[in-house]
Amino acid sequence: MEAILSGLQVILAIVLIVLVLLHSGKDSGLSGAFGVGTGAGPFGGGSLVERNLNRWTVAFAVLFVANVIVLLKI
Repeated sequence: MEAILSGLQVILAIVLIVLVLLHSGKDSGLSGAFGVGTGAGPFGGGSLVERNLNRWTVAFAVLFVANVIVLLKI
């Protein structure tokens, strides 16, 4: 079980890194290279794609933290 959760942790970490790098910062960021958009909202998420990117990032961050907690309890 620990090996499965450790493998899942690596996958979650890689996906989370990619999702964070896709966000646009003060400049266009890496997301501009993929056409995510600049975003004009208060949280930087003006377009639907940017809002969905935020949702996916939060979801994977929660999964990452939950997996860390489970791994620490084993």
